[in-house]
Amino acid sequence: MYAEWVVFFFALLGAYVQGVTGFAMGMIMLTGVTALAPVPLSVTTAVVSLASLANIVLSLRGHLRSIDARGFLILLLGQVPFLALGLALLTYLDAQMQALSELLLGVFIVAGCGAMMLRPVPRETRSPGWGFALAGAGGGLLAGLFAAAGPVLGWFLYRQPWPHGTIRATLLACFAVSTVVRTTLVGSAGGLTLDVFRFAAISLLAVLLAALLLWRWPPALEEQQLRRGAFTLLTLSGLAIVIRAAPAVF
Repeated sequence: MYAEWVVFFFALLGAYVQGVTGFAMGMIMLTGVTALAPVPLSVTTAVVSLASLANIVLSLRGHLRSIDARGFLILLLGQVPFLALGLALLTYLDAQMQALSELLLGVFIVAGCGAMMLRPVPRETRSPGWGFALAGAGGGLLAGLFAAAGPVLGWFLYRQPWPHGTIRATLLACFAVSTVVRTTLVGSAGGLTLDVFRFAAISLLAVLLAALLLWRWPPALEEQQLRRGAFTLLTLSGLAIVIRAAPAVF
């Protein structure tokens, strides 16, 4: 039952933080479960996708009109093909070099948290179309590899001169598409195992509890304070993963 409680706790924490900021659930679940529970990375990423989708549906309810449709569509043009590439790379690494995949995960978490702890400076005008496509490609690659596109897409969209509601809704819409595509690809390859569904069911309970907590007791901390606290813990966990995996690689 140890692994089940670890998954439940980090799904709860991730869903709560993402309900406020619009991102971070994938990174929080991925980091915590990989650092503390003996669950294969391929299983963890599949569970993260399913749990994130449930949380996104709840978080997007009533906010669809806030999505920036043009930016969203251009992001998807880069996101979907590179998601498939990232998933193929994860499948190879998980089968051939599990320690290397964990080391890459740890480095990604530390670098991503460092970027997200520094609030991006908003631009005076929106980025050009090629910028959206490039950000979508980077986010898609990370979504395929680690089911966590937040560091790239979050940093990019928080630079746009948009209201917070538009940024949050557009981020969640991108995550919704990536999780559906990723889950479909994993399922077609036989990756949706009984372990995935078991942990996903536990995560769903945590997501529903997080939604109730957000409704009854909104966070007393400001969004920036919540983000910094969460990413500080994530950085420490990422460093722990790097230290654990590095000796097996080098």
